[in-house]
This record gives sequence, C-alpha cells and structure tokens, in this order.
Amino acid sequence: QVQLVESGGGLVEPGGSLRLSCAASGSIFSISSMGWYRQAPGEQRELVADITIGGSANYADSVKGRFTISRDNAKKTVYLQMNSLKPEDTANYYCNAAIMGAPGWGYRTYWGQGTQVTVSS
Repeated sequence: QVQLVESGGGLVEPGGSLRLSCAASGSIFSISSMGWYRQAPGEQRELVADITIGGSANYADSVKGRFTISRDNAKKTVYLQMNSLKPEDTANYYCNAAIMGAPGWGYRTYWGQGTQVTVSS
C-alpha cells in the first residue's frame, strides 16, 4: 500500500510564503515524476508544477518566478516553496507521484489527500 501525505498548508496574507511537503511511504521500488496540482472551488484541477527524478522542473505560467518545486529522493519527498502568494492561489493543493511498487510492475499514479492553502488578508 502506497500513501502520499501532504503537510504545510494554511492561511497566509497576500505576499506571504508557505512551504508544502509531500512524503511517500509504503511499498515503493522507484518514484518517477512527482508534482503538485491545485483545485479551487468550482474549478478543474490544474498542474502547478512537476519535477522528474533527475530534477528537471516544469511550472504553470501563473506560478513561474514565485513557486519552486524540489524533491529529496532519499526521503521520497517533494516540496513546493510558494512565495509572493496571491488570493488567486487559494485552493486545495494535491501531491501526485508516479510510483513503481516492485521491479517490473510499471508505474502507477498516486494522489495525496490534499492540503488547503488560503491567501487572504
């Protein structure tokens, strides 16, 4: 059984910062890409940023220059440093990872339960 557990969400004022973490645990042989998505009420879930096992990162245009994704492969953890937060960043943020449970099994996508980020004065 594989689990992704997010932490670090909360309430922050516009211009503030938050750091999200997502740790993978369970039967894991290899993790390929890891990423963060977000979903605001009434909106579709959208990609915020993702990162390959080698560290190549990809960002949504709306967060470029403000958010930084990173990962610690030894800890099976992905981070999202969010700076200069805006009210429109308010959403539930979900962690995502492509995980191989055992050699030869292939990669399967897993999701975390989500962590709420609210940007408001």
